Amino acid sequence: MMAVDSSMPAGIPPARGRLRACVALSELTWFRVGGPAEVMFRPADVADLSKFLRRLAPELPVTVLGVGSNVLVRDGGIAGVVIRLGGAFARVGGDGAEVVTGAGALDGNVALAAAARGLAGLEFLSGIPGTIGGALRMNAGAYGREMRDVVVAAEAVDRGGTVHRLGPEHLGFGYRQTAVPESWIFTRATLRGTPDNKTAIAARIDEIRAARERTQPVRERTGGSTFKNPPGRKAWELIRDAGAANLSRGAALVSPQHANFLINTGGATAADLENLGLAVAERVHAASGIALEWEIHVLGAAAGAGPADCEGKGA
Repeated sequence: MMAVDSSMPAGIPPARGRLRACVALSELTWFRVGGPAEVMFRPADVADLSKFLRRLAPELPVTVLGVGSNVLVRDGGIAGVVIRLGGAFARVGGDGAEVVTGAGALDGNVALAAAARGLAGLEFLSGIPGTIGGALRMNAGAYGREMRDVVVAAEAVDRGGTVHRLGPEHLGFGYRQTAVPESWIFTRATLRGTPDNKTAIAARIDEIRAARERTQPVRERTGGSTFKNPPGRKAWELIRDAGAANLSRGAALVSPQHANFLINTGGATAADLENLGLAVAERVHAASGIALEWEIHVLGAAAGAGPADCEGKGA
């Protein structure tokens, strides 16, 4: 078992996985902004994660970070423990019409694994940046399908380290949300596909990728869709109609390609991006009376209010 080094805050137990203090999150998020994680933990497997959480000091907060595709980490960073799932959590397998995938697997890789086995119905995942854990958490969807259409079962670990097996009736999927407590960490999912011609499946994946590149700033420093679509409306249309499609704050800009995307044009801070999002939402509310809700997860503390032990480190 790996020992805990002296730079770790009190209450961090040893683990088999990798533990590091003051890790720069700006290198891990798609926006390329944000302060440090006080502690970063990459568990070796579910048993390692479960034991770590069981022994972790209860006063220390825990935050799960996937590949950083739909998050905005504030400039002060994140106190407590940031958990990233990789390695054993990124494996994809299964048999028959089912795909069993770790929560750390990239959505696009799961779509490709299903396609290689001649399973249709999971192509929409190729249009969603991020991991299966994040897709479960927000009932991610694109191109007419959502996770709730394909999930057979899931596994999650609670803050006390207990492993839970969950069926669709426990997940309580809604629009961009699930009923599973925020403190639970998804570790695995079983998805169901439908047998189909491999060539036809691959063609649909190619169509989704091409459509995404045409309509979204996929090669920019962005965090994906900024706001949820209000019932019966499109967030990007509301932003356009409110005259907010050309707003900027510092080096943060509303994407000219898609008004519901914010981009870091180079040198933006997390505060620039958050303030831009707030300004967009304010314009939309003034024009339409509709209050936009963030789809991006805004995490951490403002500059100067983050983990004291990491000041000057991991920025």
